[in-house]
Amino acid sequence: MSRVASIPLQRSMSAAIQQSQQKLATTQAQLATAKKAPDYASLGTEAVRNLSTHSLLARQEAYVAAANRVGITMQFTDTHIGSIDTSAMSLKKDILTAVGTGKGTGLNDAINAAFNQFRAALNASEGGASLFGGSQSDGAPFTPNTLADTLATPASAAFVNDDVKASVRLADGVDVEYGVTASDVGTGLYAAFQTLAGISPVGDPPTAAQLSVLSQAAGQIDAGLTSLRAVNAENGRKQAQTETLGVRAEDRATLMKNIISGNEDADLGQVAIDLAQQKTVLQASYSVFAQLSGLSLVSYLR
Repeated sequence: MSRVASIPLQRSMSAAIQQSQQKLATTQAQLATAKKAPDYASLGTEAVRNLSTHSLLARQEAYVAAANRVGITMQFTDTHIGSIDTSAMSLKKDILTAVGTGKGTGLNDAINAAFNQFRAALNASEGGASLFGGSQSDGAPFTPNTLADTLATPASAAFVNDDVKASVRLADGVDVEYGVTASDVGTGLYAAFQTLAGISPVGDPPTAAQLSVLSQAAGQIDAGLTSLRAVNAENGRKQAQTETLGVRAEDRATLMKNIISGNEDADLGQVAIDLAQQKTVLQASYSVFAQLSGLSLVSYLR
């Protein structure tokens, strides 16, 4: 004979309510964290892919950071080489004017100003390290302090940098050498300053011998500017390469972030809909449970 009882039905309803509560709690957690799951284990088969993608993302972000840092260094290099170029061009103009007019007014000041700009640019630093020193980050890579010092200092002693060029990895298997040394930049122009130091101070008007030497110095400045611009052009080429690799790394990082987001991030719009539905279901379960709990066989046996 079948037994009439309300307890089994109440147990079934209680289990259904607990399940609804658990789903609602999970949905609330997704809304609070904006994540599909609280840990990688809960992602199931996507966990391995996401862990690998996180590793790839970290690598690409490191490439982006390195490209930005090196790009700034190359900009500083371009700026200082440009200042040498400008001052050397101005000095050449003043020399040719003196040769053409036979007057040396202000030429000594122009020579000294150009030398001081040359020296300051070669001894420039970035972040406390010498910009043109190669691996010699401490000390000045260009030693003469005055124009007169160049007479007793050959180029081999004037430039104390080494030939170690800095390099950085900006993509898998791609290293970019970006360092520029003081000797690369200034050796050609240094010969012109040595020539000018030999006739300093230039008279007003210059002597015939001084005019001849000034013409020689103008030619040396031309030769020095040619090598200087070749170095700067190479720096510009590598700067463009660095920017390109940085953009590619940034694009890859964005792709990795999208993959991770697709596997980990919750759809907050769908979460809000689920939350409303589960709340309604839970409220209905409470109502039905309350009604069933109020039923009693005794009420129908009276």
